[in-house]
Amino acid sequence: MAAKIKKGDEVVVISGSHKGKRGKILNFLPKKNRVIVEGVNMIKKHVKQNPQDPNAEDTGIIESEGSVHFSNIMLASRFDAKSAS
Repeated sequence: MAAKIKKGDEVVVISGSHKGKRGKILNFLPKKNRVIVEGVNMIKKHVKQNPQDPNAEDTGIIESEGSVHFSNIMLASRFDAKSAS
């Protein structure tokens, strides 16, 4: 990995269907070489209500971030430097 990225860094997606989107890194999955970026690659998951806990709030259609391969992201500071020159 050329650039050292870590949790909390602001990144830009440089390829794929979410190209150009920015966000902070929420989680890094080193074994899979993937990162979870805030607001990028949103997925919907259908969650059934638990019969033992009828007051559970995390039921229905939950929208959360999916992972993106780390080769498809770049630090935002490097991206801004490239576009300025």
